[in-house]
Amino acid sequence: MVQLVVEGYVKTLCNKINLFKFKTKIAFMERFVILFFFVFLIGCSATIPEKQSINGVSFVASKEAINQKHIEPVLNINANYASVMPFAFIRNLNSPEVIYNSDRQWYGETLKGAKQYIEQLQNNNIKIMLKPQIWVWRGEFTGIIEMKSEKEWKILEDSYLRYILDYAKLAEELNVEIYCVGTELNKFVFKRPDFWQQLINEVKSVYKGKLTYAENWDSYVNVPFWDQLDFIGIDAYFPLSYEKQPSEEALIEGWEPHKIKMQLFSKRLNKLVLFTEYGYRSIDYSAKEPWNSSRENDQVNLEAQSVALKVLYEQFWNEDWFAGGFLWKWHHDHEKGGGKNNSRFTPQNKPAEAVVKKYYLNY
Repeated sequence: MVQLVVEGYVKTLCNKINLFKFKTKIAFMERFVILFFFVFLIGCSATIPEKQSINGVSFVASKEAINQKHIEPVLNINANYASVMPFAFIRNLNSPEVIYNSDRQWYGETLKGAKQYIEQLQNNNIKIMLKPQIWVWRGEFTGIIEMKSEKEWKILEDSYLRYILDYAKLAEELNVEIYCVGTELNKFVFKRPDFWQQLINEVKSVYKGKLTYAENWDSYVNVPFWDQLDFIGIDAYFPLSYEKQPSEEALIEGWEPHKIKMQLFSKRLNKLVLFTEYGYRSIDYSAKEPWNSSRENDQVNLEAQSVALKVLYEQFWNEDWFAGGFLWKWHHDHEKGGGKNNSRFTPQNKPAEAVVKKYYLNY
């Protein structure tokens, strides 16, 4: 009797154990199926996005408001960013007063005009870098602006601070993605470091987006406040070749030391490099002194511009330490911009425009 009871108990227990194993197996399979289905859905509809480069144009301010006609060519080259540049002016390299938002300026250089440009571009899903910058009358280089006395330095600082803060407020109002606090002001930065720390702090108090500063290609390592900003901004007019029309191989070789230096600098600061400006004129020797905008060399060479841009894209746009850049420059009236007899920087209506379009699509 006892044996029968024990055997019955053992049989019942074994049945329960087998049932538990079966249910556990079913539960495991259900979980596996659900997990597989979830991964499948992710693979189909939410794949990990590739790096999105900043494919920008430097959108030149004009004397008129812009409309959809002016934006379509920007979309056509697959640009996803535009740099809006409301210039301020000083009379000479020793003049302390920054003049901006005046009635004597072109519409696109004023607060009202910059706002209208930004809103029109944003309506087309083009993101913005707002880049207020100084122009010295007669085109002298801003990197050597220097005052002669402490009093003049203070006047310069006060007027420049007002200028930058007014546009920082506009950038915040319009949810601008990137704000650039200065362009090629090497000596000003070097001589007045405390002011620049104050300026950055005050900008951060009114603007919550990403910050950069645009330094010239030969001076970016000297900027003391990169740790306070989001991007290392470089105006990338690096000299690459002395040849009249350098080959792709020559340009790649010319880039090598500059590229290594930028990469190491980026890794050391743990910040992405952004070409706040880049470009080449459509002239002979275009890669010799790419910053040179004088009329001394006006011999048109459309191929040189195209090849130089092609190599630049292939050298940088796939690098994980590189954010992208803003092509110098793009005029609002595309039909009148550039052309095959034009020796200036714009690629508009030149073979280089197709190069920009191709690589901006690829990246």
